[in-house]
Amino acid sequence: MIVYGHRGAKGEAPENTLPGFIHAYRHGIRHFELDLVLSKEGVPVLVHDLTVDRTTSSKGGVRKFTTEELADMDARRNTSSWPTKTGIPTLESLLDLFSDLEHLQLEVKKDNRQRLNILCNRLTEIIQRRHLYRQAAVTSADPWFLKEIRRRDRNIRIGLVAERRFPNPLNTAIRLGCEYFCVNWKIVSPEMVETAHRRNMHVSTWTVNRIHDMLQLEAMGVDSIITDYPTSSRMFFDNRARALLNLPMQGRENPSGLEPDSARA
Repeated sequence: MIVYGHRGAKGEAPENTLPGFIHAYRHGIRHFELDLVLSKEGVPVLVHDLTVDRTTSSKGGVRKFTTEELADMDARRNTSSWPTKTGIPTLESLLDLFSDLEHLQLEVKKDNRQRLNILCNRLTEIIQRRHLYRQAAVTSADPWFLKEIRRRDRNIRIGLVAERRFPNPLNTAIRLGCEYFCVNWKIVSPEMVETAHRRNMHVSTWTVNRIHDMLQLEAMGVDSIITDYPTSSRMFFDNRARALLNLPMQGRENPSGLEPDSARA
């Protein structure tokens, strides 16, 4: 099971902050989901809401602040505790930190069309300049935005973020030609997963924080989970894999443990 850190490591460190990503990276996490909004000067920054009210001690829309002002904020409000102040970073400051990330889900939040159009241009340029075609997918709950990304560069992978069963989100993802189907884990079904796989879509479920639920999703065939607790989740799957490798063989003469044909006749 592929484990994505949700907003870095939302349950373990302040969400969408560089210390959160560094913390998860040091524990072996190489897959991340993060959120993007435009700053005042049109730079993609890592923040979930269109305002800074929930996660910082400041007030106002993200669009009202420069990247310098956002970086100087204290983004530890209503999020996991952290000993030192940390602000809202730019996407490029995160990309500059790591050279071996395996994959990023770059989620774009709904905003007004003018700002989304600018963000679409900025994001396309960053992916092209940094050659992130394989390492990143642009995801959104806004079909219009996904169409615009695809129109600018057909090689950029896109994914629909789906929260509700109706109208059928998988039909929308298929119509858009998505490579990723990022679905609320509470509404996913085996039939959804099977249909998505027939269309060569990666099925990623959010936000999954209980091992029991992860195992049920794994049994359904889900490809990845997005979790607030990526380091402990990754540890569970790694320990399980090691335990399976260390299981004793059932017989030296028949190490596969399978019955020979003569025994089954």
